[in-house]
Amino acid sequence: MNRAVAPARWVRVLILTVVGVLFAVPLASMAEFTLRDGTGHGWVHWADLLHPSRPEAYAPLWQGLRNSLVLAVATMAIVMLLVAPTMVLVHLRLPRLRRWMEVVALLPIALPSIALVVGLAPIYLVIGRTFGTGIWSLAFAYGITCLPFAYRSLQANLDAIDTRTLAEAARSLGASWGRVLLRVIAPNVRRGLMLAGLVSVAVVLGEFTIASLLNRQNLQTALVVVSKIDPYLAVIMSLLSLALVFVLLLVIDRVGRLLTVRAGR
Repeated sequence: MNRAVAPARWVRVLILTVVGVLFAVPLASMAEFTLRDGTGHGWVHWADLLHPSRPEAYAPLWQGLRNSLVLAVATMAIVMLLVAPTMVLVHLRLPRLRRWMEVVALLPIALPSIALVVGLAPIYLVIGRTFGTGIWSLAFAYGITCLPFAYRSLQANLDAIDTRTLAEAARSLGASWGRVLLRVIAPNVRRGLMLAGLVSVAVVLGEFTIASLLNRQNLQTALVVVSKIDPYLAVIMSLLSLALVFVLLLVIDRVGRLLTVRAGR
């Protein structure tokens, strides 16, 4: 009988060290660049965030940040209100479609963003003529981009619990399908829901290609514009956006652990 052999501790430490260095070096370089002030290093550029010397340089940045936050909320709503219920429906009532849904859900990750834009451009032309060219319309494209990551996060949780038994027990007690979804299934997959929401926020905050080619302004396209005026400001905002995603990851993980402990009591 073959038994899996765990790697030695020094191997795990070595792997984590190499991965940590690969992440730390570019971040440290970015931080060092923002501290340059011409004569040495200081906090001049960071202090400029509170008292900007050129307010016109910040206008596209704040507009892009607001647009990205709106898109993050809209994309999360698509994931929570459309993707998650559809996955539960397929898992409970239409198991034969699960393989086809997996293929469709994972397809966007195999396609480059520029190929998606080529296919979405005619659709957005119709949307623009009918509903306008508001930034909210990008949420549909971002929902497709986030689909593979959200699918994997939710599917892992659905496979970890006996969803069918829980649903049948709740239905036998007179619960409607809406109550089953909200009061029975959702609490058991909340960690997957939170992770899917975090991934959606991270993808939206870091997406550039779709917004640029569809001529919409988000945080990343605004950073490109601002970098031509003040490169220090662009790098500072990039660092802050990375820090925000990292903090969200820690919060989601902590909340998930607390909810798991409470559910086990």
